[in-house]
Amino acid sequence: MNLRALTVVLVALVLAACARDVRPPAPEVDGPPDDQLDPAMIEIPQPRPEPPSAYGNHSPYEVFGQTYHVKSTADGYAERGIASWYGTKFHGRPTSSGEPYDMYRMTAAHRSLPLPTWAEVTRLDTDETIIVRINDRGPFHSDRIIDLSWAAAVKLDMVDAGTAPVKVRAITFDDSPGLTPRPARVPVFVQVGAFSDQERARGLARDLENAGLGPIETEPARTSSGSVWRVRLGPVEQVERARSLIERVAELGFGPAQYVYP
Repeated sequence: MNLRALTVVLVALVLAACARDVRPPAPEVDGPPDDQLDPAMIEIPQPRPEPPSAYGNHSPYEVFGQTYHVKSTADGYAERGIASWYGTKFHGRPTSSGEPYDMYRMTAAHRSLPLPTWAEVTRLDTDETIIVRINDRGPFHSDRIIDLSWAAAVKLDMVDAGTAPVKVRAITFDDSPGLTPRPARVPVFVQVGAFSDQERARGLARDLENAGLGPIETEPARTSSGSVWRVRLGPVEQVERARSLIERVAELGFGPAQYVYP
């Protein structure tokens, strides 16, 4: 192999390695999928401690001539700014962490937080709060601090606007008893389940009552696919009480619960 051919191979290898650390730009126009997504049907992720990703945590890295540094820890991170979202343009493509981007899941991209990092994102003009798992790099615009998946943007009702003012707070686990995240605010409900079958919802409510948990609220909600009955504990006025309910529900085998805000 001559020197010119060897140089071409080496450049290709370097570019391939960089592409695994930074989400590459794509030529087509981004946007939402053709189908509609009912916010009530979006799967809510449960924060948990995870090891650092094998990819995407290299620091510093460079995009469009700008150098970025990855934080050594997410502890104490909280920032206000503008959120944007990304969708079909990147769906199915590798994220910076190496995982495929799934626009139907509650994920996000951030320029400097370690991958993965769990975070609360609160829309400042509506107080709506979601939880996302940051597994990608971006947005590479100086006026934005986080790029949400399409599902996360649907949950915050910001798809049409494209951007929204938010506060982003990293969720860490070293100061959380039982590794249980704290609610973003109180009062809060602890939702244990949601069922299309009303009898199943009533059965879960009876089981929770027999376990000494309460107060219990079973309420219907309309979705594009019909009615859903949600089983919730609360409202809860104390942060530690909300945490203990999340842990108790898991101990009793009722599955992972989630925070829902009134």
